[in-house]
Amino acid sequence: MSLKDIIKPKFLSNGSDRDACTCATRHLFNFSRIWGIAVFLTLLVALVPLILMTLIHYKMTQDAVESEVHNHTMLLVNNTWRAVSRFYDERKNELELVANDYTYEDVINPNKLANILINIKKSHDAFIDLGVINSSGIQVNYAGPYTLIDKDYSKQESFEKTVEHGFYISDLILGFRDIPHVVFLMRCAMTDGSFFVLRATLDIEPVNEMLFEVDIRGSGDIFLVNNKGVLQTSSKYHGDIFDTVSQPFFDTVSQSLSEYSYEIRVVDCKNSKGEMIVVGYGNIPDTPFILMTVQQKAELMDRWQKTRVRLFWFLLVSITLIIIVILGMSTYLVNKIYIADNARVRSLHKAEYSNRLASIGRLAAGVAHEINNPLAIINEKAGLIKDMFTYQDMYSKDKKLIGLVDSIISSVERCGTITKRLLGFARHMEPSIQSMNLREVIEEVLSFMEKEAEYRSFTVELDIPDDIPEIKSDRGKVQQIFLNLVNNAFAAMQDGGRLSIVVRHEDKDSVSATVTDNGCGISDANMKHIFEPFFSTKLKKGGTGLGLSITCDLVQELGAKINLQSVVGCGTSFKIDFPINFDKERK
Repeated sequence: MSLKDIIKPKFLSNGSDRDACTCATRHLFNFSRIWGIAVFLTLLVALVPLILMTLIHYKMTQDAVESEVHNHTMLLVNNTWRAVSRFYDERKNELELVANDYTYEDVINPNKLANILINIKKSHDAFIDLGVINSSGIQVNYAGPYTLIDKDYSKQESFEKTVEHGFYISDLILGFRDIPHVVFLMRCAMTDGSFFVLRATLDIEPVNEMLFEVDIRGSGDIFLVNNKGVLQTSSKYHGDIFDTVSQPFFDTVSQSLSEYSYEIRVVDCKNSKGEMIVVGYGNIPDTPFILMTVQQKAELMDRWQKTRVRLFWFLLVSITLIIIVILGMSTYLVNKIYIADNARVRSLHKAEYSNRLASIGRLAAGVAHEINNPLAIINEKAGLIKDMFTYQDMYSKDKKLIGLVDSIISSVERCGTITKRLLGFARHMEPSIQSMNLREVIEEVLSFMEKEAEYRSFTVELDIPDDIPEIKSDRGKVQQIFLNLVNNAFAAMQDGGRLSIVVRHEDKDSVSATVTDNGCGISDANMKHIFEPFFSTKLKKGGTGLGLSITCDLVQELGAKINLQSVVGCGTSFKIDFPINFDKERK
């Protein structure tokens, strides 16, 4: 099976070639429909499970990768959250240790307070200064680089909340010193029932450095904000300290995270550009801070993107291969069935045709013999009468009577010639490969049709050069081909029509004969079926629909080729290329 047959098999292209005889036959089945159903059902059975499994695998893999991304983000946030929480817990414990170990009299002593600051700075240099505030909110002692004694903190929120709750960590503030810092305040009870407040200031840089050292992928960002969205540490993409994070995802975070919830969460959100991001966040215990990580989801899913591309190409290649195999196999099998059915129809058609030809041959031979016998008697009797009339004076001088007798003898001779042709035609029906002159064959065929041509005033033109070589073929089949074509041409033409037969030796291995009429022509729709058996455009006029189908079979049996050209209203032309040397065995 050739590539051309796979791409456009015979059962799909049947009857579509106007220039070459396909010897199309009418089948019991619609092979195009069978092929379509076979391809559709096979593709359905093969592709639906593959696509479903691929989609399921795609979804499961995507969910697994997203889960891994969330777990990684959760682990990153959790580790950083623990580090930052531990930092502030340690600073709180150090301040609590001071509150437990020293009395009010100790801490209001400037030297002792300075020594206390030096000692706690040895554990961590995040402490900037240390102050003592009395119950009235006035800072009565201070150890540090600034002059802040007698500063009044009674109206500040930090002092009020410390008095109320016992401990307070502020947001990042500028304060009296106009430098960003975080304040730790702890209420300390006195023996007389009163209290004082230890106030410690922490530098934000240690936390900044801690966040900077976090290994976060690609363009990820990690920072601290308060519950109002004000940055407490610097951010790569959302501004510097004291800037407000004006991103849609912060609204989602603030709504889902309560002040007293320390659960680490990871959510998918969109940023202001509409890009998907993965946000991890959690409250730092006992502080107003929220730790947040923001990462581009596309970067985190980069490994999944590559897997998705591989999955897509696998699916595309698989579907392409399945389609090619199914199309090829379905076409091959249906075409084999079509060829077998075509052979069956051809065999039935050929058997019917052979039976008809045999019957016609026997009828022609019988009719010829039956006519020849009385013709011989009439011829002899007419000759005897003429002889008798010739030797008698009373009749020999009667020219009219002698002319009538001669007319009888002439008619008998003409009938004899016709019966001889009929017998010759019957004998040529038997398979016989012989050399022949196409001019003689064509003139012999036209002799059968000359009376009809005279009666309908047809003009028959022959253009056959003398140097046309003889061809080696089956004379009876060649006669039948031209007889069918001339008969069809006569049926297609109106009275007074013109038929031309042109023979040319254009190729060294073949001789072409073109039969052209100026009849009604053949429509495009009918040209697709013109060589099918029992298809006729003149059924109302007694057409059987076998003439051109038989002609096509005979042309192929002789190793010839037939081409058809027709224009409605202008006429039809059949061109047959006969091989000069027909080899039946090679065919």
